[in-house]
Formats: sequence, C-alpha cells, structure tokens
Amino acid sequence: MDRPERPSNTKRSAPAKQQEPPGKIWKQHASLKILGEYLGLSPATISLVINNAPGAKSISEPTRLRVLAAAKKFDYRPSFFARALQGQRTFSVGVLLPQLNDDYSGSIMEGVEEVLVEEGYFYLTASHHRKPDLIDEYSNLLMDRAVEGFILIDTPTTRREPWSVPVVAVAGHQQVPNVTNLILDQRFAAELGLRHLYDLGHRKIAIMRGAACSSDSDDRWNSFREVAIELGIPIDPQLTLTIPLDMSSPELGYPAACQLLLRKKPFTAIIAFNDLAAIGAICAIREHGLRVPEDISVLGFDDIKSAAYQYPSLSTIRQPLHHIGRTAALKLLHRVTHQEVSEEAPISFLPELVVRQSTGAVRSRAESRPSSKKVVLR
Repeated sequence: MDRPERPSNTKRSAPAKQQEPPGKIWKQHASLKILGEYLGLSPATISLVINNAPGAKSISEPTRLRVLAAAKKFDYRPSFFARALQGQRTFSVGVLLPQLNDDYSGSIMEGVEEVLVEEGYFYLTASHHRKPDLIDEYSNLLMDRAVEGFILIDTPTTRREPWSVPVVAVAGHQQVPNVTNLILDQRFAAELGLRHLYDLGHRKIAIMRGAACSSDSDDRWNSFREVAIELGIPIDPQLTLTIPLDMSSPELGYPAACQLLLRKKPFTAIIAFNDLAAIGAICAIREHGLRVPEDISVLGFDDIKSAAYQYPSLSTIRQPLHHIGRTAALKLLHRVTHQEVSEEAPISFLPELVVRQSTGAVRSRAESRPSSKKVVLR
C-alpha cells in the first residue's frame, strides 16, 4: 500500500546538526574559527577550554567536554607560535645538560620530569657536551621556541646578555642575574668523607679532582683540602691528580687510578670525584694485584643507582639527586607563575655518608697479605 505524500508546506522541527566541512580540508586547516562554526561556539570559548585557561572554569562541563571531543576528533592543536606571539602561556621549559646518558644528570632529570608532568608542563632537553658554543646556541634556539624558563644541570651560564626568563641552575656556582642556584654543601660532604676515612685509620689518602669543565670541581676540591688540613691529613701532590676528561663511564677513574699506582707512592685510601670514577678505580686496583678494601679503600661521590650493586658495593657520599631535581622544577615553576626575578641566596642541600663494602679499617701488612692457604674443592 502506497503511503500518501506529505504536503510540501509541512514544517518539521529537528535538532540542529553539526555540519562538518570536507574531511581533508578540515584536518589540514582546522582553526578556532572553523571549530567554532562546527560547535556553534565562539573561538574565545574554545580557546579557553583547549588551553585550560583560568577562564575555562566558568564554562559548563558539558560544553567543555564537547569542545575537547571535537578537538580530538579533528586532531586540532593550538598553534604554538600563535600562542607565543599573543603573549599566552606555552607551558614549556628548556633543560640543558652535558649528556643524556649521565647517571648524575639522569637521576636529577627523574625528579625534574616528575614535577613537570604533574603540573602539565612540556620540556625540551638539549645535551651540549660542555661546548660553550652549543650552550649558547641551544639556549637561543629554545628561547625562540618560547620556553618560559630554563633548568641548567651542571651547565655554566655563558650567555653574554641577561636571561629574559627565569633560570634555575643545578650545581650553579656563578652569580648571574635572574638565575637561582642549587648547590650541595660541599664542605659538609668533605667533612663526612674525610672523617669516615680518618676514623678508619687512614692518613695517606689519594684524592681525584674533577675535570675543570665540571661545575663542582673547584668547590669540592677546595672543601676537601680545607678539611684535610683541619684533620691533620697531609695533602701530598703525588697523591692528588686532576681527571683530564669528562665522560659518563667508569673509564673516567681507571686511568687516573693507574697513574696513582704507577707513582709507587703508598696510600691506603682514595677519594674519587664521583661514583663512576670510583668504579673505574676499583678495576685498576684489582688489575694491579690489590684488593678493595683490604689493601686500598675507595670512596665515591653521588650514590648513583648502580653504586650499591658493585662488587664490592660502593661506600659513597650521597647527593639527594632526585630531590634536587624536584626542587629545581618546583622553584622554576613558582618563579614562572609569579613572574619572580631571582635575587636570593643559593639553595643548599645536605649530603649523606653511605657506608658499604669498599671502605674498611687500615690493616698492617701482615693482616692485609693474601692468605697462602690452598682451598680444595670437593
């Protein structure tokens, strides 16, 4: 049975339907204006929601969800450079560090990343390998990308012009305008390390000084020297040397320890510049037929994650690296949010002494001589 045709002048009410432009054009040229036409909302409202601006709190939850769903459906992203030109927040920071595979920097970065992710910030990381020209170039490139601040990890601030954005420098020892320095109490670290070895009976102590390019080298060396003088521990030039290279492997300390051993100047303990150098030193000591700690005690610095799993496990001076990273990020975001210019004293952190197997009491030659007894395996 045929249905009668409806009169042509019959009016029907129907819900408004969102009209979608052609798919390719939409995805290639999606803009706030086009998104506004699709949703029937003003571009300003859509911008508030997508950028999670403070004004977005006044927009109803259903509307916010509609905007976010549409932005996701059509793969809309706000223009990074447009937001920067308009003076809006980019919620991004730059991080400069010597090397990406450095255990020291990596532990700090874990704390930095933890905070930035929690607060909804994006970060751009560049490793400069301690080349001054790269430090300048990368900082300028990141500034061009409208980062709102910088975290410098073991990176000297070599910029000739003042920083125009807040900067937090981990292991920062230079007084630079608009830069907040985070430092370890190196004096207390030297007291912990040298007192530990002194109480174990060590008086002939070799010290590895860090490479000149490392931010902490001079401060740490001066602190150990001052404390040694106070304790009456002689500073023998034959038992001190500066590590000529800066690298992120135990190779850092291996040749230095070999050089000390070849000098034939007796010593009972060695303080390495960091844990990696200490691990390399242990390898060199073993290759020369000596034992750790029976013949030579070895003390590291930093307490990287692998320090506890060496053989012997490494006694070391612990830096709160993860906490330092979190503090750096929190301080930077506070300064960015409140538009603060740094005029404060450096923020200092206390180290801890971690005693494991690589340090022990000084023994007499008879006590330290390897046993000649044969072990019979049955």
